[in-house]
Amino acid sequence: MSQILIIDDDPTFRLTLSRLLKKQGFEVAVAGDGATGLAQAELDPPAVIICDWMMPEMDGLSVCRCVRQSPQLANTYFILLTSRDEEQDIVQGLETGADDFLPKPPRPEELKARVRAGLRLYSANHELQKQKQMLEEELAQASDYVRSLLPPDVEDSHIQIFSRFIPSAQLGGDCFDFFWADRDHLIFYLLDVSGHGVGPALLSVSVLNLLRTRCLLQNPLIDTVTEFRDPQALLNDLNQTFQMSAHREMYFTIWYGAYQVSTGELCYGSAGHPPAILVKPDRVLRLKTPHLPIGMIPDLEYSNASCQINPGDRLYIFSDGVFEIDLPNGEIIGLNNLVEMLANGEQGSQIEAIVQKLSDWAGTTKFGDDFSLLEILF
Repeated sequence: MSQILIIDDDPTFRLTLSRLLKKQGFEVAVAGDGATGLAQAELDPPAVIICDWMMPEMDGLSVCRCVRQSPQLANTYFILLTSRDEEQDIVQGLETGADDFLPKPPRPEELKARVRAGLRLYSANHELQKQKQMLEEELAQASDYVRSLLPPDVEDSHIQIFSRFIPSAQLGGDCFDFFWADRDHLIFYLLDVSGHGVGPALLSVSVLNLLRTRCLLQNPLIDTVTEFRDPQALLNDLNQTFQMSAHREMYFTIWYGAYQVSTGELCYGSAGHPPAILVKPDRVLRLKTPHLPIGMIPDLEYSNASCQINPGDRLYIFSDGVFEIDLPNGEIIGLNNLVEMLANGEQGSQIEAIVQKLSDWAGTTKFGDDFSLLEILF
């Protein structure tokens, strides 16, 4: 890669400037007009472009504008050569995207100093881009890991369960699971850790693993295991185990349910989480208990609530990323609009239709927060 590209229509000046920079130890390439210079820059991106302002056909401002529009040249340091020194000319050059200016002809020591400053900034930006790419790769790996831990859909049972997890670019702390506590009790829950990044994702995975392995303890001193069929007991024990002070000030919301097949009773509890939506043939229920998120305050007492489930009922559990989706008009979809959509669904699984409709409303398939949705058909 050439460190410096000189674009100037004056061959004598190009040669003089090129020799001067080479004597100072820089690698230099040259171009005789703006179009040729841009083509060279795209093929071999330079760290610094020194471009004459006044050139026929394509002047320096036009070259600068094209450079700033090119993803490959986004970090290239752009210096305009000009004899202009009016304030309005400098403002116009800066607004176009120029990083610096040099008088024409430039003074050798000033040229050397400005080029070195440009190279330092280019190197710093290049390093930032590398770090950003590494972080994005780590987030992608964390997202894949979280996805690999989530349970598969259940379609061949008298109770069908479908799910969708769409991680955001930042990766949040969403996680969910469902399992049989015994032959008569089906457990399902969804949690959302505060914040974004690897930290919240790891905490959500820690909670999932603790619940999946049934290792959450009611009293660590006497090794008493939590009663997983009792949402109140489970939320109490989670709150004692995952206090913010011990987990880098992170807390999480959760909706937890235990369904007893023999009686049709759903016992549930929530901690700061959006309500689950139970869609019955004649009405829609919002299922929620009014409690703070897990980890905020020690020794909180959570509570249970219950309702009756009948064949044909549909239950939806989700994170706030499902309804806090930005719309093109600057508003968000909102919980009420989501509930109305769920209530008007047809028989059978609606999860694909829900995701598609939300994407259509938002005008994108990439959401600003993790999108986690459970659909349970009884």
